[in-house]
Amino acid sequence: MNESTETGGLPSPEQRRLLDIARSSLRSGLSSGRPAEVHLETLPPRLREPRATFVTLEKNHELRGCIGSLQPSRPLARDVAHNAYAAAFRDPRFPPLRADELSALEIHISILSPLEPLQFKSEDDLLLQLRPHLDGVLLADGFYQGTFLPSVWESLSDPRSFLTHLKLKAGLPADHWSDTLRAWRYTVEDIRGPAVPE
Repeated sequence: MNESTETGGLPSPEQRRLLDIARSSLRSGLSSGRPAEVHLETLPPRLREPRATFVTLEKNHELRGCIGSLQPSRPLARDVAHNAYAAAFRDPRFPPLRADELSALEIHISILSPLEPLQFKSEDDLLLQLRPHLDGVLLADGFYQGTFLPSVWESLSDPRSFLTHLKLKAGLPADHWSDTLRAWRYTVEDIRGPAVPE
């Protein structure tokens, strides 16, 4: 978990509060089939502000679920509760979370900055603007859309490979290019912790 606010991130107590909310949502999903209720009046102001988040679950360092939002439409704390529940029980790539998996899970909460549109005239122009290990990227063309969080750079460190795989995730051919292709970048504040507190 981040312990510093030098870059304008949340202080540690508020980061811990978000992890607790995510944990509560996992337990609520297991017991009631619903995300945890979040009482905004009990939370610090920054946790009540509209923010977009992704919640990623890892089991033994392998992806176990990841769901998120790209645009802020809910208070930060509620977005985390909703996405933690959805990552555990609604990610179509995985079966719903079981109680016996909790102790092996790690929660990653990514709080997104506002999307920044990129202006480019060619694929090479776009590639030059990507900042490896810093940028998350949203790619869209018509009805096709996909995003990679900055953490994906850990496995796809070359910008061209990163972009190629992002096109495939969006449902586009690897060599796709058109004048209607659009891209945005964003950064994240990453908060991590075990699903079962130590």
